[in-house]
Amino acid sequence: MLVAPHVLAAARAVPPSPPRLRRGPAGPEFRTYAGGPALVREPRDELFLLAVGTFVSQRTFYETGAERDDRYTRLLRELAVEDPEWTAGLLRWLRGEGNMRAASLVGAAAYVRARLEAGTSEGPSNRSVIDSVLQRADEPGELLAHWISTYGRNVPQPVKRGVADGVRRLYTSRSLLKYDTASHGFRFGDVLNLVHASPDPAKPWQGALFRYALDRRHHPKRAVPPLSDPLLTARRTLLETAADERRAVVTGPDGPARLAAAGMTWEALAGWLHGPMDAAAWEAVIPGMGLMALLRNLRNFDEAGISDEVAARVAERLSDASEVARSRQFPFRYLAAHQQAPSQRWAAPLERALGHSLADVPALPGRTLILVDRSDSMFWDTVSERSGLTRADAAAVFGTALAMRAEQADLVEFGWGSAEVPFAPGEPVIEVLKRFRSMGGTYTAKAVRKHYRGHDRVLIVTDEQVAPYDSVDPTEPVPADVPVYTWNLAGYRPAHGSAGPHRHTFGGLTDAAFRMVGLIEAGRAARWPWTEEAQETEGAAGAEGPPGPEGTEGVPGTVGPG
Repeated sequence: MLVAPHVLAAARAVPPSPPRLRRGPAGPEFRTYAGGPALVREPRDELFLLAVGTFVSQRTFYETGAERDDRYTRLLRELAVEDPEWTAGLLRWLRGEGNMRAASLVGAAAYVRARLEAGTSEGPSNRSVIDSVLQRADEPGELLAHWISTYGRNVPQPVKRGVADGVRRLYTSRSLLKYDTASHGFRFGDVLNLVHASPDPAKPWQGALFRYALDRRHHPKRAVPPLSDPLLTARRTLLETAADERRAVVTGPDGPARLAAAGMTWEALAGWLHGPMDAAAWEAVIPGMGLMALLRNLRNFDEAGISDEVAARVAERLSDASEVARSRQFPFRYLAAHQQAPSQRWAAPLERALGHSLADVPALPGRTLILVDRSDSMFWDTVSERSGLTRADAAAVFGTALAMRAEQADLVEFGWGSAEVPFAPGEPVIEVLKRFRSMGGTYTAKAVRKHYRGHDRVLIVTDEQVAPYDSVDPTEPVPADVPVYTWNLAGYRPAHGSAGPHRHTFGGLTDAAFRMVGLIEAGRAARWPWTEEAQETEGAAGAEGPPGPEGTEGVPGTVGPG
């Protein structure tokens, strides 16, 4: 459950947390990057939105990747010493429900480094924080590689012990086949040598696995998988098949079953065949592919010419609501797949998948004004360096979804000017997206003044970088007792509006944050998301959380008070 640090609590008779101090308004000497008047965020708000609004080392319209990384590390080091409980909670949540891999790994290293330099041991232990951000089996190696490249080869004991804890949780035969490859700078054997992880006593098979991982790294010619491990032995048998016999194995009647028993991914299969991934090869491996892998390979399926029968099964999985929910893919990934799909046979299932991914968007009662930022900076930035989708795309997806789920909504695009975007209830989201335009600068207050007509709430999806001559606070035209919700999609330092009991700032690109509107308006006491998480899991300390989806990294939705 995503929740805010503070806001309405009256309905439950719970006194709200005291407002956090803000260093603003800062007056004419502090402005947005576009030159408009701005407020400065309190450090926790700034770090929170920065962490969820971008990927590590990703350049944005107004900041280089290095500038954003430096700002992130500086804030995290500062708060690791001043507020270790809050910072540890952020990092744990960021890798878990937030599903942000790189930011959590870099952040955990900065947390430990700052606390060691300050000589403090207050709050959560360094070891536990390192362990909390390791949720995938390649991450112990990635964290060690980052530490050594950033801070040197002297790895402190808390880092080693935290990594060893993660290794015991995460190293399995399946994860070894997927992640212990030459493309990784730190192999499983390298990690084991450095941190000296002992096997988990509850996993009697892990000792043999560790020995095999060490042999694979240091004595590959004599490395033999444990005979007791059916997955590793099946993979070895498959790899030892003569090259001229491999395609026959794949295309045989038991080909898909043999590939699945050996844990063969499509990437491993492509290298093992020493030949093209034709229709037969794809059809053999498709049953074992995850939803993200299917999304990435739709063009390959069409170019290889997979059969209509297999394509229908792929389409069925793509549009299955339970598959979509289990994959934890963000809505903009389905939009990207739809834009890049080479044939129309994928259009309908991808539209349905996008709809399923927005299932948690609330059905807001009453009248809602939704404003979507279509300024130049929103078009320049992409949601990740691997995605062709811009923040403008993501803003339009969520704004449209909110409008179509609301009882009565006015959907508006804004920039230098503004205009309503027409839509019909039940219309596919993708059709509505075609009506959005590019609109130049960021005149948020002007758009609010023009379109606010006694609505019950206002939602603004933006990067907050208002233009010169715009109001110091775009929410001023809205009565103080009417809630205004801002979704900040970039995590910049300058804020366009002030905090208050009915003014809320969210961050990120996932629909999960939209659930907060209903909670806030129902009078729920609001907290940081990891505080709520801690309450829900009280008494379950030490339980292993679910890992993020394989090969993915998303941007979460979060909430702050302004």
